[in-house]
Amino acid sequence: MKNIRSKVGWFFFAFFAIGVGLYPLIYVLIDRKLGLLASKTEALLGDVFWNVGFYGHIFFGGLALIVGWVQFSKRIRKSNLRLHRTVGKIYIIAALISGFCGLFIAMNATGGLIPKVAFVGSALIWLYTTSNAFLAIRKGNVQSHQAFMIFSYAVCFSAVTLRFWLPLLTMVFQDFIVAYRITSWLSWVPNIFVAYYIVRKKGLLLV
Repeated sequence: MKNIRSKVGWFFFAFFAIGVGLYPLIYVLIDRKLGLLASKTEALLGDVFWNVGFYGHIFFGGLALIVGWVQFSKRIRKSNLRLHRTVGKIYIIAALISGFCGLFIAMNATGGLIPKVAFVGSALIWLYTTSNAFLAIRKGNVQSHQAFMIFSYAVCFSAVTLRFWLPLLTMVFQDFIVAYRITSWLSWVPNIFVAYYIVRKKGLLLV
């Protein structure tokens, strides 16, 4: 029974990671001005630097989300270490690019100061944990690398949790801006606590 629950959990974990990771394609294939873009001004949508930041954030963030979950598979790590390292490099590069882009576009977050602070915070934590995961494995500190990667992907997975909370809270409050302000924090802060629980449970050390 425990094995079945584990497999079901992994299925949904991978399903949502891949599904939301592919979400940015909607902006290319269907309509550019949808979702959060519908709340942006024409001046901002016409700004070249903002567009580079926005598309860099969502596409590289989507790539990090799609490949990142694979890194937590013990079977893949043990059977194909080269694949694990290659995917890890892709994740780190994608996460760092998306994180820097996210830090830039957070300055124009919808909803004012509250979401700005929230998204700047999540971007900084993502950059910090990802870069430290890389530095740890370069030093051969596997435990620290694993711990930082758990925290890094917890922030990355906020792309998934945001899309659960935002429609739910929009229905509850009947106000998109209020829901978005709450979701800007709720999408990643609980993830950090979950990551902390996992790290403690595994007995990993952040050194």
